[in-house]
Amino acid sequence: MRIGVNVPNFGPGATPDNLARWAKTSEGLGFDLLMLSDHVAITSDVAKQYPAPFYEPVTTLAWLAGITTRIHLGTTVLIAPYRHPLLVARMAANLHQLSGGRLILGVGVGWAREEFAALDVPFERRGALTDELLRTLHTAWDDEADYGSGKIPIWVGGNSDAAIRRAVRWGYPWHPLRFTMSWFREALPRIREITAELDRPALELAPRIYLQLTEKPIDDPDRRAGTGTLEQVLEDIEELRRAGSETVLVDPYLGDPNETLHPEEAWQALATLAAHRP
Repeated sequence: MRIGVNVPNFGPGATPDNLARWAKTSEGLGFDLLMLSDHVAITSDVAKQYPAPFYEPVTTLAWLAGITTRIHLGTTVLIAPYRHPLLVARMAANLHQLSGGRLILGVGVGWAREEFAALDVPFERRGALTDELLRTLHTAWDDEADYGSGKIPIWVGGNSDAAIRRAVRWGYPWHPLRFTMSWFREALPRIREITAELDRPALELAPRIYLQLTEKPIDDPDRRAGTGTLEQVLEDIEELRRAGSETVLVDPYLGDPNETLHPEEAWQALATLAAHRP
């Protein structure tokens, strides 16, 4: 099983120096993957959760590729409707080649209505635009003479039935985000129903969970996956593995932008997990 790290590429602590330290720490601890989030226009709805400065993920991953050697690089998730599909195909193919084949492209439909409006993208068409992107990537990357990248791994992000259906239909891993384990268990029968309905193979999972270690167990049915004692977190990861997760992405950002100014606590949690990883 691969374990990756979601690196905060936003907030007051987002600087080139800190981003480089995040990458080198993640790779040095033996994690398999680092991923960045995506926003383009930091409108008020975005800024409440992910304030400026916000480092564009493809640009930043290209830079991080040059200061790392082994760790895979990815997006969690690139908002599909924000860029022309052919631009995404070109950027992803180039990054995949320049990084030595280390890219995983997570894509999603997006949620920030004000950001969609700022970019003059119709919010109501975000699902159709995401499907258009996936079709374009599939066709473009078939042209080896031009793009030369082959089939770059793609994850389909989102917690909705539509996201599950999209992942099943395209045969890409499903990338649900920041959920409770009870919600995840309830999603498994729905996955099987959709897989059977569309007559598709079993769905690979690549979930993103929190990473928040506590001294005492969290006894709450609404406990988020990845929160609690080290034993609880390891149990969550093991349950996800048994359910079909070949990769789990841990997210040590807990929601306060000021956390980005002091990443040492997050790095300590990562070091603890790395020392006891499955």
